[in-house]
Amino acid sequence: MATPHLQGIISYPVTPFAPDTGEVDLDALRRLTGALVEAGSHAVAPLGSAGESAYLAESEWDAVCETVLQGVDGRVPTLVGVSHWSTRGTVRRARVAARHGATAIMVLPQVYWKLTHAELEQHFATVAAATDLPVMLYNNPGTSGVDLLPETVVALARKIPNITMVKESSGDVARFRALRDMSDGTLSVYNGNNPVALDAFRSGAVGWCTAAPCLVPAWCLALHSAAMDEDKQRADAILAELLPFLKFIVGHGLPRAVKAGLEIRNRTAGPPRAPLLPLPGAETEQLRELLARLDSHPLVGTASAGTAGTAGTASAGPAGPAA
Repeated sequence: MATPHLQGIISYPVTPFAPDTGEVDLDALRRLTGALVEAGSHAVAPLGSAGESAYLAESEWDAVCETVLQGVDGRVPTLVGVSHWSTRGTVRRARVAARHGATAIMVLPQVYWKLTHAELEQHFATVAAATDLPVMLYNNPGTSGVDLLPETVVALARKIPNITMVKESSGDVARFRALRDMSDGTLSVYNGNNPVALDAFRSGAVGWCTAAPCLVPAWCLALHSAAMDEDKQRADAILAELLPFLKFIVGHGLPRAVKAGLEIRNRTAGPPRAPLLPLPGAETEQLRELLARLDSHPLVGTASAGTAGTAGTASAGPAGPAA
């Protein structure tokens, strides 16, 4: 199966909730989706951990999937996170994503009981067989409790043809090259750990899966552009400015931090869903200062990458589908 042309900045929208009712705010989600595409994201990936997928009822999950894919409207590729505690639930979500026109699906081994290798293999094989969509395995041991080592990922991909991609979020930069080398380049490798974004590109990652473009799309695009141009000095300078922000949103939890940042930017996002709580006041002020620093910095603007920190059109790197 051919790998879809997913590369570059793969933007993850949060799922907005209405502050008064706690229900999914589909209008706010449409606006956020549109802003991510218009800012120059190379792909949009709803229903990851930043989108609080684990806290959505199935009807809500379906509505978010449909709303984002309709909002993207084929302008860029889409990658839908379909993970569920059960194989049956994951299969159902995969079929919903396929029905609404997803480019590819992403599967995290979302577990309670520790699964054996045979159980993991059966789970991934069953989900992959449910549609004809390419599958991205998602390795995030910090949230799933399962660490898919490179040799495990490559072995799974050799048995299951639909698995053509892997999102590696362990933070171990050596794995990007290992995954490519062990698969003889047949697996496309993506970074899901924000602070190591530049090292990941330099180690062969073809894309950066991140919720950061919800707040600072131009900076993310500029970092990617500098990395692809092998402009080491500029890439290092961009990362030096961006890194405190990236570490902050990861360290304080993406749903909390990104939603607080959207509110700072006067864009409706609502609170995260319980048991998550909103970002506390002191931390919100820290985030406000980080965003203000990025917004006022000339670094991105000098490379014609749009207005740093806004959701306006950015021209660093290819704008639109990576095709």
